Amino acid sequence: MASPLQPVRGTRDLIGEDFRAHHHVVETARRVAALYGFEEWSTPVFEDTRVFSRGLGDTSDVVSKEMYSFTDRGGDSITLRPEATAGLCRALVSNGLAQSNLPRKVFYQGPMFRYERPQKGRYRQFHQIDVEVLGAAEPLADAEVIACGWDVLNALQIADGVVLEINTLGDAASRDAYRSALVAYLSRHRDALSPDSQVRLEKNPLRVLDSKDEGDRRIVADAPVMRDHLTPDAARFYDSVLGYLTRFGVPFRQNDRIVRGLDYYSHTAFEFVTNRLGAQGTVLGGGRYNGLVEEMGGPSTPSVGWAAGIERLSMLLSAPPPAPRPVAVIPVAEAQEADALGLVMQLRAAGVSAEIAYKGNLKRRMERANKLGARVALILGETEAASGQVQFRDLDAGSQETLAQAEAVQRLTR
Repeated sequence: MASPLQPVRGTRDLIGEDFRAHHHVVETARRVAALYGFEEWSTPVFEDTRVFSRGLGDTSDVVSKEMYSFTDRGGDSITLRPEATAGLCRALVSNGLAQSNLPRKVFYQGPMFRYERPQKGRYRQFHQIDVEVLGAAEPLADAEVIACGWDVLNALQIADGVVLEINTLGDAASRDAYRSALVAYLSRHRDALSPDSQVRLEKNPLRVLDSKDEGDRRIVADAPVMRDHLTPDAARFYDSVLGYLTRFGVPFRQNDRIVRGLDYYSHTAFEFVTNRLGAQGTVLGGGRYNGLVEEMGGPSTPSVGWAAGIERLSMLLSAPPPAPRPVAVIPVAEAQEADALGLVMQLRAAGVSAEIAYKGNLKRRMERANKLGARVALILGETEAASGQVQFRDLDAGSQETLAQAEAVQRLTR
């Protein structure tokens, strides 16, 4: 009978294959990021609400609709983090790291929380990997973080069918010119826009470009594009990013409608997309944000980074990594348990995963070994225990031989 206590809607347990896939994504990303010189940070799961309301922008869906915020017993407004970047920028300032030894190259992984409709690959508690270069204004930094993301996808063997789409949001002067042109165009279609986009038109018109409403999308299809309103400096920056990506060997296509979902982006915005996940096609995305550290009370600290949903990356894996295959140490009778435990300890000390069943006769313990997927069974009977030997049974080949215990350990550690 099913328990009445189930995971809260939009959450799930990570067990067995699900956890192995999750762990594989994290460890692969961690390894690739280390090759690029990223160091790993960890920040609290919850923050002062102002970290996100100031950093993400009050017109973003995350702040206006999706944050898990509450007042704690001390009367402070607290929010479960909906993304990592704002917290990392806060940590840079809080720990006095924003004044020297920049840039800081940071890798991060952990759970995030957003109240939204659960759907394929999207949960209310979800998990992200994240890389950020904090304190670098150069276009090479943009290209390098994108190249790191591409290498992560390749290392996971899921890059096939994934395409990098990239856009520029320009500098402040570019956005001012573009904003005027976009507002003029959208205002002519105001009555046909969705209610959300009508609000965005007043507060942050670039966010209309990110609307998922089909009517909005048809209107946006003929809207002006940022590239036609770039200042010479912004155009050179964008061209440099594209040139570096070509040198890194990262294929891309330009998409004038990418603006990303948070208000802090400027210059480069990008997404790695696939058609293998249905409508939720973005698997990794990010861009440049040059004012976010200042929002946290720090100095001007131009930065760039990306985040990727671990759940979505896991769904693209051809198969989860196999479960580790232990060595099963099996005493024939209770009298051999002490010797069996000594052998288990030797194997574990040598770095070999070893299991011993807690109870049962030889048959039941062998059944347990098969259920665990053990690759070898080391069987200790009275004769073997007395002579320091063991029956070495290869469970794949079906062969068995008698070996000295030290030789068995040595063979398993080769």
